[in-house]
Amino acid sequence: MDPHGARVLLVEDDEELAGLISDYLSENGLQVTIISDGAEVEKGLSACRPDLIILDQMLPNKDGLQLCREIRPIFTGPIVFLTARSGWVDEVVGLEIGADDYLGKPIEPRLLLARVRSLLRRTDALRPGLSGGERSQQLPLTPRLVMDARNRRATLGGRSLELTDAEFDMLAYLHDHAGLQLTRTQLALDVCGQHYDTFDRTIDVRIARLRSKLGDDPKNPKWIRSIRGVGYLFMLPEAE
Repeated sequence: MDPHGARVLLVEDDEELAGLISDYLSENGLQVTIISDGAEVEKGLSACRPDLIILDQMLPNKDGLQLCREIRPIFTGPIVFLTARSGWVDEVVGLEIGADDYLGKPIEPRLLLARVRSLLRRTDALRPGLSGGERSQQLPLTPRLVMDARNRRATLGGRSLELTDAEFDMLAYLHDHAGLQLTRTQLALDVCGQHYDTFDRTIDVRIARLRSKLGDDPKNPKWIRSIRGVGYLFMLPEAE
């Protein structure tokens, strides 16, 4: 999807912040609808038919996590959490229940715009036939994942994944060990170069971010499966 002209539903109860974000995104070609009450989001979905949702985590009547759980089954576009909360727990939960990105306040408007544009382009690559909020009911074939170790680059269906160095290292290791059950201890030692600490959620946060960038659904994974009491199993669905 060309991000220019895409519809954004901004769910934010801070009137001043919502106005600043809306003005900046609108000046850069996006159509923004603001909702300040969590209980009004479903009506907003029907009214503006957004291509992307920016969702504050702390809202009146319904918090962002509850809203994300409720709307994810009916909304197939990207969801971006924008929150003043800090800590890995909220970030992991948000990504695991279906959010595509998680940004903390205060947010640099240019960074938010860049993330929004990137997610809209990624949605278009993974879900062909989307236009103006109308979703194709036809499921695309799972795109092929290609790892380029020399250039430290990963592509999914020909689209370059925007990975940090740490995320690339994790994905490359998972890819090289596809089909094997990997423990958090093994991942911590081989990928992070440190001994695993049960109180350190670095591995889980990194996996959650990779799932988000791969477009993977933790409840019905095609790429990274959680193995209870063990760790994770990486799959290559294009080879199935």
